[in-house]
Amino acid sequence: MDHSTHHTDTAHDLATRRSHAGHHGRRASGTSWSMAAKATLHCLTGCAIGEILGMVIGTALMWGNVETMVLAIALAFVFGYSFTLFAVRRAGLDLKSAIKIALAADTVSIAVMELIDNGIIALVPGAMDADLSDGLFWAALLGGLAVAFLVTTPVNKWMIGRGKGHAVVHSYH
Repeated sequence: MDHSTHHTDTAHDLATRRSHAGHHGRRASGTSWSMAAKATLHCLTGCAIGEILGMVIGTALMWGNVETMVLAIALAFVFGYSFTLFAVRRAGLDLKSAIKIALAADTVSIAVMELIDNGIIALVPGAMDADLSDGLFWAALLGGLAVAFLVTTPVNKWMIGRGKGHAVVHSYH
């Protein structure tokens, strides 16, 4: 398929690609742990960059816990979506279609990851009040991301097995 076709994807083209991705996801559902882990790592990378940046900015500016967490979550979504957005744009997809794909591919994964990660950070006594130089701050943040990876990987496996989530992105490779 030439790149000019990617620029003019219609709703039918997107549905066909989703169906194609779903077919591959179901066929590989018994052996898709590797794909799920890669999809989760992809998502985790964007989330971690946004999350860490948000926590660092909020903590450095001495913002309250709520403001810091809101910034961290917002940046996690921005960076998480941007990784997928740039990848499908490089594959030749127009901006509107690329945004739809990024939203479809990453929303559930990022939401689960952020819920788990921020829940852990909020529950670790003193973590939200720790300074950037405090090991507790980093242990809670990185530990939360690690647990979020472990919880989100099965979610991504389930979604990929049904042709959703990152299975949609893989149809553009």
